Amino acid sequence: MQVSGGDLQRLRQLNSLSSIRALREAPQPLTLTELATRTGLSRGSIGDVVTDLQSRGWIAEVRPAPGTMGRPARRYRFRADAGHVLGLDIGVHKVMAAITDLDGRVMASGRIAVDRNTSVADRLDAMTRAIGAALLAAGLPASDIWALAAGSVGVVDRSGRIARVEAVPDWAGVDLVGHLHEIFSCPVLVENDSKLAALAEQRLGVAAGVRDVVYLHVGRRPGAALIINGVLHHGFSGATGEVGLMDITRWRTMRGHLEQCAVARGVPEEEAAALVFAAARKGDRDALAAIDAYAADLALGTAAMVLTLDPELVVLGGGLSRSGDVLLDPLRRALEPHCLRPPEIRTSTLGEEGVVLGAACLAIDHLDQQFFSPEGEIAPPVAPQRTH
Repeated sequence: MQVSGGDLQRLRQLNSLSSIRALREAPQPLTLTELATRTGLSRGSIGDVVTDLQSRGWIAEVRPAPGTMGRPARRYRFRADAGHVLGLDIGVHKVMAAITDLDGRVMASGRIAVDRNTSVADRLDAMTRAIGAALLAAGLPASDIWALAAGSVGVVDRSGRIARVEAVPDWAGVDLVGHLHEIFSCPVLVENDSKLAALAEQRLGVAAGVRDVVYLHVGRRPGAALIINGVLHHGFSGATGEVGLMDITRWRTMRGHLEQCAVARGVPEEEAAALVFAAARKGDRDALAAIDAYAADLALGTAAMVLTLDPELVVLGGGLSRSGDVLLDPLRRALEPHCLRPPEIRTSTLGEEGVVLGAACLAIDHLDQQFFSPEGEIAPPVAPQRTH
């Protein structure tokens, strides 16, 4: 059988892909022998692959630790610092930007406070300032960002347009992709913020490695998202997880149980929940009853998703997840009558960085598809192409 030049080139590409994957997944740098074992390639073949990837800038040799005796075997690592992505969280009360390496490690960030009544122009300006602060802190020009992803409140369609939003006036229809392309020439992606928070949990948080996840954003603005078979589920129009739009779930009004509780009377609505949860920790009966009522409403929409997906795990994220110590048990009790198999529930550990980290993960996924898929090109971009 004759082997064509194209076949050999394809074989070399697949060998390179398997080597990069092995180095990225390894908890520490690998020797050539260890890399050959993990990839199934011969010692000679792996040497050629490593030389090629090193010349392309994708991997680097790790120097021996000081004091190492003899001639230790050479070790290699994936160069996550070869490129950078930018994640954005455009929320109701803040705009946050974070620059990460290709493994999602945050290098620098910027944060600007906004509120529900911030105008569209001022919110976009806050986004630009947060980005500028992150770039300045990282010491990078905008041209060094290889991909950018933004998480926004509202339903985001496949083109990246915000199709519907209730939390921020006049935000629906804003052309985020176009605005960001005024600053960046790299690929720009836009997704719903709850979906990106779910992605961050599955990659970096309490759901790491879990294949089927229901993510709940619990706070003054509820939301939800699904991870199915390890992949963020966008849906046909981007409306997955929007069970709160059905009045029967009472998600739109459930925060009233906390804001109208006796212990929160006379305080601003945004401070009510913290007071109620603090009182519940001390055993206050009114506070405990308010949390039970809140959990009962939250359980209705959650049960609909649990019965549909049958997830291994439900993750509680958003502002109220910080009070998981008093919210988890009532939610478990409220879910149990509705579910054939009540899933495990865990609280997020990513805090307010969940959305921005999920955005960085989405940008990295885009680059992985561009460079590290069988259809991609294993070469850092010289001039990234614009895509939506």
